[in-house]
Amino acid sequence: MRQMEFKMERKGLVEVGDHLSVTEGKLPTSYYYTIEHAIAMSGNYAVSERLKSREGDVVDVKETEKGYFVTMEFDE
Repeated sequence: MRQMEFKMERKGLVEVGDHLSVTEGKLPTSYYYTIEHAIAMSGNYAVSERLKSREGDVVDVKETEKGYFVTMEFDE
């Protein structure tokens, strides 16, 4: 299992246990991931860290002073 964190701007868009899809975006030297449909976005990942699966489960949603963060777990 692999876990990734996503930044979410608004509260209540996802809940722990949700099964969600992600899309992959490509930058010149890295990749990033977005929970469909534009719910939250990951940081940038190097080519060697590229995600193989496109679906995962929400395992944590937390609120910090910097915003909301969603942790998803992928079967890899």
